[in-house]
Amino acid sequence: MNTIGATAATAPSGPEGLSSGLRLRIVSALVLIPVAVLAVWFGGWIFAALVGVFAGLMLWEWRRLTGGRAAWMALGIPYVLLPCLALIWLRDQSGDAFLVLLLFVCVWASDTGAYAAGRLIGGPKLAPRISPNKTWAGLCGAMLASAAVLLAAMHWRAGSAPDGWSLSTAAFLGAGIGLIGQAGDLFESWVKRRFGAKDSGTLIPGHGGALDRLDSMLFVAPVAALFMWMAAA
Repeated sequence: MNTIGATAATAPSGPEGLSSGLRLRIVSALVLIPVAVLAVWFGGWIFAALVGVFAGLMLWEWRRLTGGRAAWMALGIPYVLLPCLALIWLRDQSGDAFLVLLLFVCVWASDTGAYAAGRLIGGPKLAPRISPNKTWAGLCGAMLASAAVLLAAMHWRAGSAPDGWSLSTAAFLGAGIGLIGQAGDLFESWVKRRFGAKDSGTLIPGHGGALDRLDSMLFVAPVAALFMWMAAA
């Protein structure tokens, strides 16, 4: 999910453009992030209810975006519901709000890193036919930011990391979260381009719709759940 990066082209390049482009997004984030953090912290039906609300919003946006075509709805239902179920499963199975919060923070950091690196560095385009605003620098920024968050978390909670984890493991997994998140962002960008839409909706000021805000997590959550399941097997 990188609505931040996806809408960055409308802002001027350089530090001044970065501040202008982030202003509205920061205000929205200051409202949404505490809600998400509290829901993850309490877990149970509270977290499941919040995930369910956003699942409904995303399905509504998907139907509106694709015109409700049967084939696209058949794709949209698992595209939205599987990650939502994965998030609920992760929270229930881990029994540790910190691990799920860490996943959210890694995704948020990757989105911010992609935006910042893309605006400040620029350079060659990542996939100009799908999303003309995304750059290779943005992808590297996403991977580095996510890896940095995971490394910092391991240092902060020394001794609580899973057995066999090392700094290199954390860096690799963090970079992987950034990479997968950007793949999710590109997928939604491709769908929007396919249907001639700029955003999936207008629900969140500065970010567009719920799909725009959560497109990275829709790809990251199932992979994280699969990784956790394999690690526990």
